[in-house]
Amino acid sequence: MKTLNTISLENKLNLLENYIPSSDRINTAISKANVAWHIDHSLKVMNAVVKNMQNSDPTLYVDNFSFLGKLLLQFNFFPRGRAKAPKDVKPPEIILKEDIITQLAEARQNIKEILKLDEKAYFKHPLFGNVNKARVVRFLNAHTNHHLKIIKSILK
Repeated sequence: MKTLNTISLENKLNLLENYIPSSDRINTAISKANVAWHIDHSLKVMNAVVKNMQNSDPTLYVDNFSFLGKLLLQFNFFPRGRAKAPKDVKPPEIILKEDIITQLAEARQNIKEILKLDEKAYFKHPLFGNVNKARVVRFLNAHTNHHLKIIKSILK
């Protein structure tokens, strides 16, 4: 079994943190949401995914990961404007920098928790199916990278 490398996720968290001073910036030609929304959403996803995996029952894991999911993860790419964020990972209307900083600390801890998960711990993705421990780092990297690209486009 290949060991998971979470360093890339830690680097992505550092990048998100670096964009906090630009939280209020928006470019509606790129996204309806401001930089803070993309940071907050990325952190909410990371934290929710790890919590769901921790609470999953590995004995119920079924490998139903979709071809689309495999393809997108292979290229570390999510297309823009295709999916809507589920309500439990949607940022609030008013995003406080203090809340982002709290979520950032939680995400840093959760990344360490990924390594402790059972091999068949998983979360259910609405389009990709079950994402297990072997795929979760690639998923979180691709998802966070997607939002980092949007943030960079907003700030150009």
